[in-house]
Amino acid sequence: MPKKINYTLTTESLGLIEQAIKNHEDLRVRHRATLIRLLHLGQKPAEIAKLLAIQPSQVYYWHKRWREEGIDGLADKLRAGRPKAADAQYRQILEETMAKEPTELGYAFNVWDAKRLMAHLEQATGIRVTERTFLNILAEQDYVYRRPKHTLDPLQDKAVKARAEATLEELKKS
Repeated sequence: MPKKINYTLTTESLGLIEQAIKNHEDLRVRHRATLIRLLHLGQKPAEIAKLLAIQPSQVYYWHKRWREEGIDGLADKLRAGRPKAADAQYRQILEETMAKEPTELGYAFNVWDAKRLMAHLEQATGIRVTERTFLNILAEQDYVYRRPKHTLDPLQDKAVKARAEATLEELKKS
């Protein structure tokens, strides 16, 4: 026959649990801290499971994690999954590219837009990301992306343009 589990908490542990219920940033941790507090208050694991719409085995599992790891044990562990395609090296190349004008890299345009930049980075790194992912990366890096305003400035002769503006100013005065 298994031992009876003691669910009572020390004053310090109870304070930690109540603090987690009120202030923890992760909603799941708050939910699990509530579970631990209910155990402390004398509720049976089956009752708590029914109240919180979980399996009774989960009540035992989270209590065990609480005993072993404290508040940190109530958080989800990292899960296996596909690693991010846009790693630190990708972001470094993005920063270096954003610091340069497109014309410096041999492009016929002089303003980066998201699609052009994404295509350039795919060619430079071999890493393809979706447009939504790319826009999220730009936002994380605090870059602002807008539709570029196209002008004829790069195609115009600067000296001729300056003379024309000077002539226009003289005509306005007279």
